[in-house]
Amino acid sequence: MRFVYCLVQARHSLVCWLDKPAGLPLCRCMKELLRTNDITAIAFAKALLDGEGIDCFEMDVNMSVLEGGIGILPRRLMVRQADLFQARAIMRDNGIEYEGRG
Repeated sequence: MRFVYCLVQARHSLVCWLDKPAGLPLCRCMKELLRTNDITAIAFAKALLDGEGIDCFEMDVNMSVLEGGIGILPRRLMVRQADLFQARAIMRDNGIEYEGRG
Protein backbone atom coordinates (compact mmCIF):
# COMPACT_ATOMS: atom_id res chain seq x y z
CA MET A 1 0.00 0.00 0.00
CA ARG A 2 2.91 2.32 0.74
CA PHE A 3 4.28 1.80 -2.79
CA VAL A 4 0.92 2.72 -4.37
CA TYR A 5 0.71 5.88 -2.25
CA CYS A 6 4.21 6.89 -3.36
CA LEU A 7 3.27 6.35 -7.00
CA VAL A 8 0.15 8.50 -6.66
CA GLN A 9 2.13 11.27 -4.97
CA ALA A 10 4.88 11.08 -7.61
CA ARG A 11 2.33 11.20 -10.44
CA HIS A 12 0.59 14.23 -8.91
CA SER A 13 3.90 16.04 -8.38
CA LEU A 14 4.97 15.28 -11.95
CA VAL A 15 1.74 16.70 -13.37
CA CYS A 16 2.13 19.83 -11.26
CA TRP A 17 5.79 20.19 -12.16
CA LEU A 18 5.11 19.90 -15.90
CA ASP A 19 2.36 22.52 -15.71
CA LYS A 20 3.94 24.78 -13.10
CA PRO A 21 3.74 28.50 -13.88
CA ALA A 22 6.66 30.57 -12.66
CA GLY A 23 6.37 31.69 -9.06
CA LEU A 24 3.69 29.22 -7.92
CA PRO A 25 4.36 26.48 -5.37
CA LEU A 26 4.65 23.00 -6.83
CA CYS A 27 1.13 21.61 -6.22
CA ARG A 28 -0.99 24.73 -6.56
CA CYS A 29 -1.13 24.84 -10.35
CA MET A 30 -3.79 22.12 -10.92
CA LYS A 31 -7.24 22.40 -9.36
CA GLU A 32 -10.01 19.85 -9.05
CA LEU A 33 -12.92 20.64 -11.32
CA LEU A 34 -15.05 17.52 -11.04
CA ARG A 35 -15.22 14.49 -8.74
CA THR A 36 -17.68 11.75 -9.64
CA ASN A 37 -18.22 8.02 -9.93
CA ASP A 38 -20.07 8.50 -13.22
CA ILE A 39 -17.61 7.71 -16.03
CA THR A 40 -19.99 9.13 -18.63
CA ALA A 41 -19.99 12.52 -16.89
CA ILE A 42 -16.18 12.51 -16.88
CA ALA A 43 -16.05 11.62 -20.58
CA PHE A 44 -18.60 14.32 -21.44
CA ALA A 45 -16.75 16.94 -19.38
CA LYS A 46 -13.43 16.02 -21.02
CA ALA A 47 -15.00 16.33 -24.48
CA LEU A 48 -16.46 19.74 -23.63
CA LEU A 49 -13.17 21.02 -22.23
CA ASP A 50 -11.24 19.66 -25.20
CA GLY A 51 -13.64 21.41 -27.55
CA GLU A 52 -12.94 24.71 -25.79
CA GLY A 53 -9.17 24.18 -25.84
CA ILE A 54 -8.80 23.61 -22.09
CA ASP A 55 -6.34 20.90 -21.12
CA CYS A 56 -7.49 18.54 -18.38
CA PHE A 57 -6.09 15.54 -16.55
CA GLU A 58 -8.16 12.65 -15.20
CA MET A 59 -6.91 11.29 -11.89
CA ASP A 60 -7.74 8.05 -10.06
CA VAL A 61 -8.55 6.17 -13.27
CA ASN A 62 -6.69 3.04 -12.24
CA MET A 63 -7.98 3.00 -8.67
CA SER A 64 -10.68 0.55 -9.82
CA VAL A 65 -7.98 -2.12 -9.84
CA LEU A 66 -7.50 -1.60 -6.12
CA GLU A 67 -11.20 -1.42 -5.28
CA GLY A 68 -12.19 -4.44 -7.34
CA GLY A 69 -13.88 -2.58 -10.20
CA ILE A 70 -17.12 -1.80 -8.35
CA GLY A 71 -16.95 1.99 -8.77
CA ILE A 72 -16.76 3.12 -5.16
CA LEU A 73 -13.86 5.52 -5.53
CA PRO A 74 -14.63 8.65 -7.55
CA ARG A 75 -12.50 9.88 -10.41
CA ARG A 76 -11.25 13.46 -10.44
CA LEU A 77 -10.87 15.85 -13.34
CA MET A 78 -8.12 18.43 -12.88
CA VAL A 79 -7.56 21.64 -14.83
CA ARG A 80 -4.99 24.42 -14.70
CA GLN A 81 -5.68 27.03 -12.07
CA ALA A 82 -5.75 29.70 -14.80
CA ASP A 83 -8.50 27.78 -16.67
CA LEU A 84 -10.63 26.95 -13.63
CA PHE A 85 -13.12 29.83 -13.94
CA GLN A 86 -13.78 29.16 -17.63
CA ALA A 87 -14.00 25.39 -17.04
CA ARG A 88 -16.58 25.87 -14.28
CA ALA A 89 -18.62 28.11 -16.56
CA ILE A 90 -18.56 25.40 -19.25
CA MET A 91 -19.70 22.77 -16.73
CA ARG A 92 -22.49 25.02 -15.47
CA ASP A 93 -23.67 25.92 -19.00
CA ASN A 94 -23.91 22.25 -19.96
CA GLY A 95 -25.67 21.06 -16.82
CA ILE A 96 -22.80 19.19 -15.22
CA GLU A 97 -22.78 19.58 -11.46
CA TYR A 98 -19.34 20.12 -10.03
CA GLU A 99 -18.16 20.44 -6.47
CA GLY A 100 -16.93 23.94 -5.72
CA ARG A 101 -13.62 22.89 -4.19
CA GLY A 102 -10.44 24.98 -4.42
